[in-house]
Amino acid sequence: MSDDAGPEQPEGLPEGFSRVLADYERHLVLERDLTPHTVRAYLGDVAGMLEHAARMGCADVAEVDLRTLRSWLAKQQSLGRSRTTLARRATAVRVFTAWLARTDRVAADVGSSLGSPKAHRTLPSVLRADEARDLIAAAVEAADDGSPVGLRDIAMLELLYATGIRVGELVGLDVDDVDRDRNVVRVLGKGRKERTVPFGRPAARSLDFWLRHGRPALVVDGAGGALFLGARGRRIDQRAVRTLVHRRIADVPGAPDMGPHGLRHTAATHLLEGGADLRSVQELLGHASLATTQRYTHVTTDRLRRAYQQAHPRA
Repeated sequence: MSDDAGPEQPEGLPEGFSRVLADYERHLVLERDLTPHTVRAYLGDVAGMLEHAARMGCADVAEVDLRTLRSWLAKQQSLGRSRTTLARRATAVRVFTAWLARTDRVAADVGSSLGSPKAHRTLPSVLRADEARDLIAAAVEAADDGSPVGLRDIAMLELLYATGIRVGELVGLDVDDVDRDRNVVRVLGKGRKERTVPFGRPAARSLDFWLRHGRPALVVDGAGGALFLGARGRRIDQRAVRTLVHRRIADVPGAPDMGPHGLRHTAATHLLEGGADLRSVQELLGHASLATTQRYTHVTTDRLRRAYQQAHPRA
């Protein structure tokens, strides 16, 4: 298990903790409509905190105070958890204690004063425009036999780069989600929020070729309306897409190794470099906060600075 993964939910929690945790799970699933992966992450982090609180003698959530939370966070740090993990787990617990107070399970939100180390913010690796073209060219060369899988790979790479959608959003697409007349795709993002994302002519051509010549050759009963299929004819999974991206990136000399999320970073950066405004990019990527989108401006500024230093005679 990676350092960033949430801990397994502990067994043997006091009855009061177990009951509240079950109520919180229902809240996350039914009221917030979060994905199963997100629910597991929240519950894992909160359960780990409650297990620590139980070891400190707490048997009810009303007994969990700020000192307990700080002790739990310090314990995580002593175990060597990364700053990013500490920040995420502290956030999960603050969301939990806010829910406790909002639902009158406790008198005050003790987690509102819980601080956490700032996560290191690193600039994401992105492809240059010529490297992005070489990536697609590598996929085209690999598919020169006209195989259905090759046609699928070209279409997936084109769509990932053209739209900046997440890999989970890509594999969740159905054929009916693609509007081939308007060159837009309907995407179901985080929090089950739907958005419409446009794509360009190269992606449109690749998708059309895949739908006319590739998909019919692979599809089997049970595939439903899945847009992209695995080698066995059913909906493709995220792991297969990640493997494909890493493999094709390796065919581009000098390109940084990256997965589908790297193509999302690349798409956002190239949109901004091409003159797109932040709000438009926020909408296209499905970011809830503009602050998330703004980090791509740092990538763009860094590139411009390097170009200036290399080209300007008085740099």
